[in-house]
Amino acid sequence: MKNYTTLLLLLMSSCSTSHSSPVKTVDYVDINRFMGKWYVIANIPTFIEKGAYNAIETYTWNDEEDRIDVDFKFNLDSFDGKEKSYPQKAFIYNKKTYAEWRIQPFWPLKFAYLITDLASDYSYTVIAVPNRKNVWIMARTPTLPENVYQEILGNLRAQSFDLKDLQKVPQQTK
Repeated sequence: MKNYTTLLLLLMSSCSTSHSSPVKTVDYVDINRFMGKWYVIANIPTFIEKGAYNAIETYTWNDEEDRIDVDFKFNLDSFDGKEKSYPQKAFIYNKKTYAEWRIQPFWPLKFAYLITDLASDYSYTVIAVPNRKNVWIMARTPTLPENVYQEILGNLRAQSFDLKDLQKVPQQTK
């Protein structure tokens, strides 16, 4: 129960913002192209993600429920650590751009999930929450070229993200 209480407080705080300008999302997301496997390259993690290795988020469109099924998996504390899995549901909140979702880790909670950056070829994306306290840089492959990574960081700084707690997520590249 303690973890659920902590998660509830974290999620509630992710909805408020102390910044004068809202987080800007991308203009449009082709939801079908967005589906699939994304490697977490770096993040400002939630408490659940601390110690994550091989973190992968997989999105699957669920026609029957008109939502996205999210499967978040990682190994805890090492490449061979215990596998953790957190299934979630996502609902498209902005149906004009498809860049703002609501993620539901469990009922009845839903929190904002903003797609703030997306490569034109869908090779990387950046997800954030409105208060800028959490961010996820993800790619279709376990690594990103350093120049692309630095460009993403520049874009985040331009949107007033404090990146002091940003950490790279170890990914095995087999």
